[in-house]
Amino acid sequence: MAYFITGGTGFLGRFFIDKLKEREGDIYVLTRAGSREKFEALQERFGSGSDRLIPVEGDLRQPLLGLDEATIADLKGSIKHFCHFAAIYDLAASAEEQTKTNIDGTRHAVQLAEALAVGCFEHVSSIAAGGMYNGTFREDMFEEAENLEHPYFSTKHDSEGVVRNEAKIPFRVYRPAMVVGHSKTGEIDKIDGAYYFFKSLQKIRRILPPWFPLIGIEGGKFNVVPVDYVVDAMDHIVHQENLEGRCFHLTNPDHHSMGNLLNVFADAGHTPRFSMRLDMRMFHFIPKFVREAVSGLPPVKRIVSTLLADMGLPDSVTMFMNYPTRYDNRDTERALKGSGIKCPELENYAPVIWDYWERNLDPDLFVDHSLEGNVGGKVVLITGASSGIGKTSALRLAEAGAHVLLVARSAEKLEETAAEIATVGGVATIYQADVSDLADCDRLVAEVLENHGFIDILLNNAGRSIRRSLELSYDRFHDFERTMQINYFGAIRLTMGLLPSMAERGTGHIINMSSISALTPSPRFSAYVASKSALDAWTRAAAVEYSDLNVRFTTINMPLVRTPMIEATSVYDSMPVLTPDEAGDMVVEAVIKKPKRIASPLGVYLQVMTAVAPKFTEVVMNVVFRMFNDSAAARGDKKVEKVEASNEQVALAALMKGVHF
Repeated sequence: MAYFITGGTGFLGRFFIDKLKEREGDIYVLTRAGSREKFEALQERFGSGSDRLIPVEGDLRQPLLGLDEATIADLKGSIKHFCHFAAIYDLAASAEEQTKTNIDGTRHAVQLAEALAVGCFEHVSSIAAGGMYNGTFREDMFEEAENLEHPYFSTKHDSEGVVRNEAKIPFRVYRPAMVVGHSKTGEIDKIDGAYYFFKSLQKIRRILPPWFPLIGIEGGKFNVVPVDYVVDAMDHIVHQENLEGRCFHLTNPDHHSMGNLLNVFADAGHTPRFSMRLDMRMFHFIPKFVREAVSGLPPVKRIVSTLLADMGLPDSVTMFMNYPTRYDNRDTERALKGSGIKCPELENYAPVIWDYWERNLDPDLFVDHSLEGNVGGKVVLITGASSGIGKTSALRLAEAGAHVLLVARSAEKLEETAAEIATVGGVATIYQADVSDLADCDRLVAEVLENHGFIDILLNNAGRSIRRSLELSYDRFHDFERTMQINYFGAIRLTMGLLPSMAERGTGHIINMSSISALTPSPRFSAYVASKSALDAWTRAAAVEYSDLNVRFTTINMPLVRTPMIEATSVYDSMPVLTPDEAGDMVVEAVIKKPKRIASPLGVYLQVMTAVAPKFTEVVMNVVFRMFNDSAAARGDKKVEKVEASNEQVALAALMKGVHF
């Protein structure tokens, strides 16, 4: 007894060949030219007795699968089971590709099987061959399939039709359900089906506790089976006698709604459950033509696609919101009777499936999270690069391979920064400029674009902070003007000068250095907070306008950092604040992850408290305000003052590390 296998190096094919270790006979595996390494991997997987695996070079898209007459003559009459696994199992594949592989490929396989005079053609179809049938689709049903508009459903149906209507040799048809990994090991080789939802569940787990109740969608019915059940059942049925011309649903007797399926994997991944689930049928009172017209509008389609992309879901997932089909598998159960083979309950093996995905297939595992991978060879412009956060960031990015453009007012300090960058093997170019001078900003933009052509990343770090109560600011309106000039107008002028080239190239990243003080009431920093809040608001608006041009914006709500900017307030000397290195870590995170916003946990907490309990927050911050005094510099006293923080002040600063007092 010998076997001929198409798709033997694919997911189902590999596991089926594993089962044939327990059988006798040679196993001929269709192998494309140039894919010999996949066959060698299959041999290694097979282990002892791998000499039973024999490669047969061919191509699914060629008549007779591309086999020559000599090979056909050599194999004729020796093949008992021709197992046709090769197909495209991908909802996102193009209609042309699916037609060539699923329909034409099946026709070529049938032709070859007939030429080889095989004992039985074992065709691996799919439950998709039934289309989106409204009701229970039985194993003896085929022509009754309905709603086959999607190429995945139509090509699965038509390829099965090729076998049923054109094959002149005995055949059997197998329709697996949605196949997931091995129930004991979790092994699978790609993300599709139920796996599309895993990333969204993982993201929810990172921001919400497991007990947090969620509202979700009930959705249609899903039928999920592990790959080991599929191949165990198929192996048993293939070797049974007198079952030719029959079709077998390799499905789970239990069907799961979308909401229930998500909850099963939510439990497996220790994520919050969807405690309330909305039945989409509640919207059926809206006429179908209205729903289709609205969903077909370009703005609606783009919004839906963006939401799905953010959740890691393909557009095709919307097809299953109300999937209506159940699958009867009584013929399969009769064929498996006495074998001990049955589909395990999803709840029992879902943790194994989740664990394998998270360890081996989580898309984040394949994203380059290194700083070198994200800035290597890129041009990065940093303002305020002569000291503090700007200098630290410049050193980190240059060491990682970026060409850093250093901008500040002091040429001498810029030279020092450039020298330090050179010692770590980095590349830096100096641009002396005052970003509070709008004309100087324009000159800087022109020089940079002329010399470098473009900027990949702009870090608007240069800024001014003024710590002075309003009571001492009645006659100092210029405090508000000068903070606004550099923190807001200078940053915007520079950004506006560089945005056209970023938009033209379809890539760019703007990182704006804001403050934790923009997230909560910050007494004594009204001028500073106003300028940073303006920058935050502008950034949110700009991000919307450039969203479709692949220009990203990130706001960093930086806590208080020990830099020259705070040296005038001596009380900070004995208080815990962030170091420039810790601030640099936040900049690195912005460069790598490109989030909308980066804020410390305390900053987020204070923002929430301000929104939920504004009066309470106001009173608390007023108490904090009264605990501290204005500095000598704020009072206009030129006499050097050394202020030691009290124990109460130090304790409060430790509790609210990074908050401006």
